[in-house]
Amino acid sequence: MDNSEQHNCPCSATASSTRSATAAPLQDKSESSAGENTRLTFDHRPVVAFVCVHNSCRSQIAEALGKLLASASFESVSAGTELKDRINQDAVRLVKARYGIDMEAKGQRSKLVAELPAIDIVITMGCNVACPSVPHKYLFDWGLEDPSGHDDDFFNHTIDSIEHKIRQLAASIVITSP
Repeated sequence: MDNSEQHNCPCSATASSTRSATAAPLQDKSESSAGENTRLTFDHRPVVAFVCVHNSCRSQIAEALGKLLASASFESVSAGTELKDRINQDAVRLVKARYGIDMEAKGQRSKLVAELPAIDIVITMGCNVACPSVPHKYLFDWGLEDPSGHDDDFFNHTIDSIEHKIRQLAASIVITSP
């Protein structure tokens, strides 16, 4: 079980979006995550925003892995509530070593939530980010500790967790014909 939980957020405005989505009821919120006991149905390929404070580590890893592992199920973007000068270099190094993805060469950079396109699903990474003020249909928190400043083993554990959660999220999304 993971500790992800769907949050009903007061900023989950949907007025600016005409996209439709439905979710099956969750059986037990303490055990739920996007992927376990959840089905998210869309009439389009949804846009998923991975949001962290600085958009420099976990959210960047999630964006890269989402693009690699789940692009058929959803579009991946990331952003932060504050900016860093660059993506965490340990994250860049380890993602490149493990997956052959050079996040910086692929054009990933630290971005603010205000730069995001229309979003269907917001995933906060567990860094006590205030609820992003972007319209969205669903909000999930993945509860991941920031690996910045930790050793490679800790980083790799975080990357493993993100990969698992990306796969769960992709499995939970059902795209119907419009």
